[in-house]
Amino acid sequence: MEIRVLHYFLVTAREENITKAAAFLHITQPTLSRQLMQMEEELGVKLFNRGKHNIMLTEEGMLLRRRAQEIVDLTEKTVKELRCGEESISGEISIGCGETRNMKPLSEMMVSFRKLYPNVNFNIYTAIADDVKERLESGVLDMGLLLEPVEISRYQYVRMPLKEKWQVLMRKDARLAEKQGITPDDLAGIPLIIARRRSIRNELENWFGYEKEKLYIVSTCNLSHYNQSIMVESGMGMALVMEFYCNQDTLCLRPLEPELESGCVLVWKKNLTLSPAMQRFIEFVKEYLTKTVY
Repeated sequence: MEIRVLHYFLVTAREENITKAAAFLHITQPTLSRQLMQMEEELGVKLFNRGKHNIMLTEEGMLLRRRAQEIVDLTEKTVKELRCGEESISGEISIGCGETRNMKPLSEMMVSFRKLYPNVNFNIYTAIADDVKERLESGVLDMGLLLEPVEISRYQYVRMPLKEKWQVLMRKDARLAEKQGITPDDLAGIPLIIARRRSIRNELENWFGYEKEKLYIVSTCNLSHYNQSIMVESGMGMALVMEFYCNQDTLCLRPLEPELESGCVLVWKKNLTLSPAMQRFIEFVKEYLTKTVY
């Protein structure tokens, strides 16, 4: 498959209409239809269900869409790296991040680094750790900002400076809002919204101890403090979250008692040939973290 045809496929999947996709690509409709049919013949699968006015991806098409996007992204990233030389540091550094307070020091490092190397751009991809690691393995991402616990034997890493403190997000009119700290006993039988990631859930269950048998989980989430805030405001339950800036008018955060903290690491793959921009950024990050106090 040619990269050009994969691009045609992705645009068609997005537009869900051959005519609109052809217009966007500046090619004729028959040409685009022929290229897509040849792709289906080459792969031996049906990629689209064709209707009178639109086309929709089949299950095979949805799988290809994900892989095709990774291939196109990786190709574009490689071209940018090949075009930048050591004498003029430029290019793009792609970093996968979860929702973490350590985005603040990472953002400060990116700002300071770009003052030295203004031709380097950053591409931030927000996702859970499992998704970030998958994209690190495929080469789509250069680095990942991962919340511990995480298996880091395959990675080089630096430890980020801020500890992530677990909190209970609740409505201000909740009975527990009067307390300064929330214990496992307090949460027994309370409708809870917690993290979907298994390793994080294990950490939380260990904190609950024997009270985990009384956990009343009504929903799991992978990301988005915003969505969790909406759910809590709506009365669905209380959410176990990392400390963040919430809407003080209707919601409040209360720390767990005993305190529960998680570390955070910035990782990149071992034995990887680094672009000049990546090599320089890693050196910069290590030096920055030794000099800056948080």
